[in-house]
Amino acid sequence: MTISTVPFIIAHAGDRLEGTLYLPAGAPTAVVVTTGPLTSVKEQAAGVYAAAMARRGFAALAFDHRTFGASGGTPRQLEDPLGKASDIAAAVSALRLDERLAGKLVVGLGVCAGGGYMARAVADDPRLRAFAGIAGVYPAAAPDPAVIERGRRARERRLATGFVETIPAVAVDNGDVAMPLREAFEYYGTPRGAVPNYSNAFAVESYEHTAGFDAQEAAARLAVPFLLVHSDRALAPALARKFYATVAAPKSELWLDSAGQIDFYDEAGLIDPAADAAAALFQDAVG
Repeated sequence: MTISTVPFIIAHAGDRLEGTLYLPAGAPTAVVVTTGPLTSVKEQAAGVYAAAMARRGFAALAFDHRTFGASGGTPRQLEDPLGKASDIAAAVSALRLDERLAGKLVVGLGVCAGGGYMARAVADDPRLRAFAGIAGVYPAAAPDPAVIERGRRARERRLATGFVETIPAVAVDNGDVAMPLREAFEYYGTPRGAVPNYSNAFAVESYEHTAGFDAQEAAARLAVPFLLVHSDRALAPALARKFYATVAAPKSELWLDSAGQIDFYDEAGLIDPAADAAAALFQDAVG
């Protein structure tokens, strides 16, 4: 099986979103839209899973969300879960207009935070016909007022002065960072995962959007087949189980043995069984 990667442009909300479309050697079974972890870009986990799905006969799109990587949008490095769900809907629209993919059903795959983002996108958009969440993080709405206030102050300062306040996404000593996990630094902060398109930054005003984001509410609204892939050593397994229990649509689960969260991004021993299970789900969904 060979993979052809081609540029893919999405126009959304006045911004240009750039992606990579992975095409299998033969006619694709369906089209997979992927989305990845907090602050990530298309060359990281989303692209890894897009390539894995292409090897299994699917066309797959990995793209940079607004304000990240090669895509447009300001303020840069703004993490907005509902905005990212809106980007996914725009990607679906663009894919459905591509003549190479005419008549193919579109499905969604989300990794880490992207699992929660994709959950909202799938619950809101009936054009997405199945959903696989890989080591997904599915937060409930439990906002910390102090965190939201920090984000609000950063936004107001930007609007008044033009200054975008950022903190590192990761750091060797953690501290005031978006992802205070040693394993996150070992990926994003080293050549293991720090690709040239990635910026190690998180806009502080993102907290206005992320602190109160609710992915759990989407579980009861899912109306398409769902696959949960997770590990007891990955992030928030209790929330993953709660999300899964609430889903009333056809569902299946695969629990793997991981070292933590981040090895789902680049370890073949986790990626291959996760992608095999997703391929089986998507194949069944398209008939």
